[in-house]
Amino acid sequence: MGVKIRLARHGRKKKPFYHIVVADARAPRDGKFIEKIGTYNPLTIPATVTLDRDKAVEWIGKGAQPTDTVRSILKFQGVLYKIHLLKGVKKGVLSEEKAEQIYSEFIREKEQKIRQRFQKTAEEKKAFWNMVSGVAKPVETPVAEEEVTAIEEEVTEPVDLPVDENDSQPATEESAVSVEESSDKEEA
Repeated sequence: MGVKIRLARHGRKKKPFYHIVVADARAPRDGKFIEKIGTYNPLTIPATVTLDRDKAVEWIGKGAQPTDTVRSILKFQGVLYKIHLLKGVKKGVLSEEKAEQIYSEFIREKEQKIRQRFQKTAEEKKAFWNMVSGVAKPVETPVAEEEVTAIEEEVTEPVDLPVDENDSQPATEESAVSVEESSDKEEA
């Protein structure tokens, strides 16, 4: 019997929410599972993941194979890094205390980056809604003088178009081309 760590879909239509479960490989995606070890919400920015890292390490140690998506989630959460450090302890390269210290420092930095990303997203949303509601004016990006002069150089003088003899208004570019073509045909 193969054991997989995979996602079980929950949530309504077009609003996915996943449970990270340990299940028999033969069981249906949303069916029977052995143990739920976390959740994954891809709709938030950044995606929200809650995971029991110790249970994930335990199940991988027992031989459970994660799917590709779950493997990336486990990598993001530092589970695969912990397994890497535990292999170093097993080989005698690291002491258990040193490995735990390295891992706790890694997790602390990772969670701080995630918190900063959540705060940045919240600030961007708040600024957007203030701008839309008219409370705050949108932030205008300053334009460098070089860009302004380059744009001014690209602007050319308006072209004098020939006046069509039958109309009292000036001809458009299309009619000017057709007038030139018709005069070329008359000459030929």
